[in-house]
Amino acid sequence: MAQVDSGNSGRSANAELNLVPFIDLMSVLITFLLITAVWSQVSMIQLGSSIYGKKSAAETPPPSPKADIPLRVDVKSTGFRIIIGRDTKNVPKLGAAYDSKKLLEELKKIKDTYQDKLDAVITVDDEVLYEFLILGMDMLIQAGFPAISVSTGGSA
Repeated sequence: MAQVDSGNSGRSANAELNLVPFIDLMSVLITFLLITAVWSQVSMIQLGSSIYGKKSAAETPPPSPKADIPLRVDVKSTGFRIIIGRDTKNVPKLGAAYDSKKLLEELKKIKDTYQDKLDAVITVDDEVLYEFLILGMDMLIQAGFPAISVSTGGSA
């Protein structure tokens, strides 16, 4: 409780400061801040494109038209599926294991055809273990596609 003394008149005024509306406003603002911070995440993770690894525009040659063709590798429970442009190639499992050698061979063939291409997108089904996503990423890097994006939407 606050008192205001008016000097010599002998009267004093009591004024109470209500902080409840201010606290309500701050709680709403903090909640809004937390919610927007969570939803501002990007749905694709760019690998191999850190700010320390980027080259200047003068050092980077312009990409060829063949480099614009999309390359996607889907990691499915039945094996790998490679989609380059409109062409699709399936790499089935060998028994219970993923055929990483065959995947690497197919990716190297694609690299021979599209030598200027550096980027690829990899997707994974929900029931597939994380280690097979990493296996697919390793094969992409070994084949010469270092700019890998991981799509969180799953394969279609």
